[in-house]
Amino acid sequence: MNIGIKAVLYKVRWFFLPYLILIAACLIIKLSYSREEIYYAVNTRYSNWADFIEPYITDLGNFWTVVFLSAVFALFNYAKAFLVLIINSATAITAQVIKHIFDAPRPKLYFQDQLLKIHFVKGIDQLTLHSFPSGHTVTAFTTGLLFTYWCKNKFWGLPFLLIAIAVGYSRMYLSQHFFEDVTAGSVIGVIFTVFWIKWSENWKFLKTPGWNRGLFKKN
Repeated sequence: MNIGIKAVLYKVRWFFLPYLILIAACLIIKLSYSREEIYYAVNTRYSNWADFIEPYITDLGNFWTVVFLSAVFALFNYAKAFLVLIINSATAITAQVIKHIFDAPRPKLYFQDQLLKIHFVKGIDQLTLHSFPSGHTVTAFTTGLLFTYWCKNKFWGLPFLLIAIAVGYSRMYLSQHFFEDVTAGSVIGVIFTVFWIKWSENWKFLKTPGWNRGLFKKN
């Protein structure tokens, strides 16, 4: 079954259309404020509750979460388990290549002369390099878009989008990334995932009975 880009976008419309509005808002913010202003707007708004919950939210964009989700899908459908892993791996590798090309400083290094003014969450290891783009955000948007594509009720795209946004925000809250890193990560996750979905729909081996069963689901 051949499927085009338009068909993929239609199936993920409840994720994609609100995302377009989000990106437009992000561009307006970026054009209106400096990197420092955006960073401190996030960093100065903290609380004990957020300090506690944000590390857990950010873990949703961890690649180990992808491995866990793939293992869960393997119980019911090997094809979906494979696609969760392979598409996330592809977008993650893309992000890593870009990270090493730009080798951009993270907030701790960028603001090394202003560290006393910055709120850091206790227990979080502050990285210093490879800031652009945010890999956690790439993973969150990749997974959210992929799950939206599979859901029968496409309205689930909205909750999946909100979760992805929450992961992106957590990366800024934890001072691991800048606004630009998170925005770029979301773009990479969305664009590359759409093309990977289109491409994978043409993989005939994934349509075979053996791939469409799982450990708990037999042919």
